[in-house]
Amino acid sequence: MRFIYTILLALAAPFLLLGLYKAKDGKPKVGKRWVEHFGRTPPLKSNIQPIWVHAVSVGEVIAAKPVIAALRASYPDTPIVVTTTTATGAAIAATLGDGIQHRYMPIDFGFAVKGFLTRIQPKVMLIMETELWPNTLHCVHRAGIPVIVMNARLSENSKRGYQRVKPLFNLLSRNIDHILCQFDDDARRFKALGVDERKVSVSGSVKFDLPEFDTQSEAVKALKAEINARPTWIAASTHPGEDDILLQAQKMILKQEPNALMLLVPRHPERFTDVAALVKENGLSVSRRSLQDPVSSDTQVYLGDTMGEMMTLFAASDVAFMAGSLIGDKVGGHNLLELHRSAYRSLQGQAFLTFR
Repeated sequence: MRFIYTILLALAAPFLLLGLYKAKDGKPKVGKRWVEHFGRTPPLKSNIQPIWVHAVSVGEVIAAKPVIAALRASYPDTPIVVTTTTATGAAIAATLGDGIQHRYMPIDFGFAVKGFLTRIQPKVMLIMETELWPNTLHCVHRAGIPVIVMNARLSENSKRGYQRVKPLFNLLSRNIDHILCQFDDDARRFKALGVDERKVSVSGSVKFDLPEFDTQSEAVKALKAEINARPTWIAASTHPGEDDILLQAQKMILKQEPNALMLLVPRHPERFTDVAALVKENGLSVSRRSLQDPVSSDTQVYLGDTMGEMMTLFAASDVAFMAGSLIGDKVGGHNLLELHRSAYRSLQGQAFLTFR
């Protein structure tokens, strides 16, 4: 089964790599570090075996922050290596602070994973959510390295999908030492797929444990000063197809409230330039945060086209719309937990909009 999977992966790899490496405006570049995807990973300077945390991209890195903070507090002398697949995830990982080393995750070929393990020599692998790759799990387990899945989710649809390819799921699950599920329903579904109940426990969602965000930070104060008490709403984490719908909503709002300001935050940085052009095509004036454009009295849409500043934008808003729900079942609506607890408190008494 794993042999067949590897052949299929080899056929798909060129297309996967094209998506990773294709240059787009606003998208961070992998650059010369592309060799890390093939296991040519720079070794650590420390001789102490590190803790390896894998978080595929931006959302997983942010979710992993409280776990990483707890690990640093409990094991201050142990290096922590965070791997991501994407360059956008790498950009967020770079903000995690001293003592955190970033490496790109090797592609799921045995030679690449073995190269990574030889150079990094981790003592444990912690996987955020359900980023499971057969060859990676096989190589890590065979090397005697414990594998723990954190913040695991398993929807009913995903469970049915795994049931259709049960041999592949068994190939994954037998190489996992423990699964920490978000909720009881997730644990129940993993057990229904045949995972030993001793390997499954419920820890809750780590998104509840995100550190406090300072809603009175200088960045928030500066943005609020520019907004100057205008009625402000944010459309957060938008996907292709949603921006135009939300811009039409802003036009309708402006007819009733000409002073209204929309903060528009696309989920993926490679879309920043295209969305800025779309705003102009809709006849709305736009200021871009990445260009340090001021929020003038004429600004109708403020584009949040930077990385790692979502909480600042939330804290400066009166109404929050979490996107992902306007494009059918492809995304299904982003979890309101993505709206940080402290930013949520700063918006209490105001409106939250999302559709499931």
